[in-house]
Amino acid sequence: MELVALLSTGKGTWEQVSGLMNHGEWDKVILLGGDFAKSFTHQKDFEFINIDLDKKLKPLKEEFTEKLKGKFQGMEVACSIASGDGKEHMALISALINLPVGIRFAALTREGVIDL
Repeated sequence: MELVALLSTGKGTWEQVSGLMNHGEWDKVILLGGDFAKSFTHQKDFEFINIDLDKKLKPLKEEFTEKLKGKFQGMEVACSIASGDGKEHMALISALINLPVGIRFAALTREGVIDL
């Protein structure tokens, strides 16, 4: 299963994404973020997609959709929205649903990676 994760401002929230990358078994990792997130590094391979997070909700959703189209092999993805704000979360979730692809929310807890 692919992991799709939002990287927004606030590097503290990136620890959750990094932990998911380390502890999950992913076929592919796709990270989405603005210019600020280009500085994210990780020892595991990932694809970074630059997104203009300053856009209004509908254009942001359209950009997510355009840039994610054709990126997934399966019928569902694991999604992390630990980073970001409500507008960004709504735009990403809406884009994934409209691709269409099913979503399993993933989080790293003390017990390991869990689906929510």
